[in-house]
Amino acid sequence: MKKEIIRKIIHLITQAQELAFKIGIPNILQPGLVKEMIISEKLGHELVHSKRDADACDPNNAGIKYEYLSCYEGGSGQLDRMFKEPKDKREESLSRIWRNNKSYFAIFYKDKPLKIKVIYEIEPKVLATETERQLDRSRNAISHIGINEGWANRNGRIVYQNET
Repeated sequence: MKKEIIRKIIHLITQAQELAFKIGIPNILQPGLVKEMIISEKLGHELVHSKRDADACDPNNAGIKYEYLSCYEGGSGQLDRMFKEPKDKREESLSRIWRNNKSYFAIFYKDKPLKIKVIYEIEPKVLATETERQLDRSRNAISHIGINEGWANRNGRIVYQNET
């Protein structure tokens, strides 16, 4: 029974990868990509699957970019590998926030890991201010910046909430 389920999972992932190739996605298992697909679909954005760019853009204007953070209920979303110093690296790290028109923070259900509970919209200035605050307090030159739901609720606005 277990082996049969594993074979079925492999078959479905293989089918998903074949579909992904058709739209230019080379690796469906790229970390975070499936959740980014789910978020972009829910918000009506166009997915950007490159790891070196924003996560999504406006479907009518690729210059309007969006960044996604996500976590499970009770967790925190992270901006990985943000530089406190040197100054040029810090500015480059912060550009990952400033390049976007908006950032979105999606909370997924723990018991249904592909179902969104709520999505918060966060202005780049607000996220950049919090990022700089956390970087200034960090003892490390490179840090992960954590954003939790309480912070998002106080500093963003809900743009999607599951009603079930």
